[in-house]
Amino acid sequence: MKPLVRTAALSGYVELCRSLDLDPQALLKRVGLDTAALVVQDRWISGAAAVQVLELSAADSGHEDFGVLQAEFRRFSNLGPISLVVREEPSVRSALGLLIRHQHMFNEVLHTQLQEADGLATLKVDLLLGEAMQTRQATELAVTAFHRILRAFLDPGWHPLSVWFRHPAPADASTHRRAFGSAVEFDQKFNGIVFYAHELDAPNAMADPLLHEYARQYLKPIATPQDTTAADRVRELIEVLLPSGRCSIEQVARSLGVDRRTVHRHLAASGETFSSLLNATRMRLAEQFVANPRRSLTEISDLLGFSSLSAFSRWFREQFGCSPRAWRSSGSRQHPGRS
Repeated sequence: MKPLVRTAALSGYVELCRSLDLDPQALLKRVGLDTAALVVQDRWISGAAAVQVLELSAADSGHEDFGVLQAEFRRFSNLGPISLVVREEPSVRSALGLLIRHQHMFNEVLHTQLQEADGLATLKVDLLLGEAMQTRQATELAVTAFHRILRAFLDPGWHPLSVWFRHPAPADASTHRRAFGSAVEFDQKFNGIVFYAHELDAPNAMADPLLHEYARQYLKPIATPQDTTAADRVRELIEVLLPSGRCSIEQVARSLGVDRRTVHRHLAASGETFSSLLNATRMRLAEQFVANPRRSLTEISDLLGFSSLSAFSRWFREQFGCSPRAWRSSGSRQHPGRS
């Protein structure tokens, strides 16, 4: 089943199009949507269609900064019902953690991770669509939206250490510099935001302590918090170990401080196996890496822990139904404006 997004993901789209002399109805129609579909922000629509219309709009307007500009129309309430709970969390850490755990409530395409190491916090943002397509504008929209959320949690004048994008810099980066200051960098290893880890423990500037418990009670009937499981920890370790060529269940077990039988037992309890998690992680990363024309297939093969390019190519064809080169070229053909 293809991932969906709430129509609120396109909040401000019509207004931005009109300000740039674009016809929003004509653009939406090209991807099977219409302006009437955007009126109710809790309606679910195709995630691929939402991503595609942003790319088409950027190409037609000549604005490589379309995603960043649209993020400026976003309000915290666009997150939907979860926003009522998140805004009352006492700290930035708990607010951001709750938002990430329940991101499926507002966007099934979005895949966000918060990592901490060496005094730094890294918020990584990826979009998983299950098909090859350009995602530059949607990625910039998502990262800018999270940047604005962090400012709301902390302070309107807050600045991160860096804002990274995998794709190349636009011809004119003035809008990006206005949004992020000098912290913005392109052609980096991931899409996301890096800031000091201690800022996660700062009080949430939006919260009213008297409303926290009421908000949590409101959350219970509409969502079940998903705490980190053994499967989550194994997924994270697989992603770290893959490029080293040492991604085995034995190595994962050693990293967790247990034996392999314990890992098998915990994964079986959640209906998973090490092989299923390894394959799912490779698929997610392959989708991101192969779509990036600046990465060679040999490099991608190494990053995914394959012994050879031919082994990677065979695996990719089994999972995606075509060769890595065909996947990459089909994405380029569908979106001639690809950077």
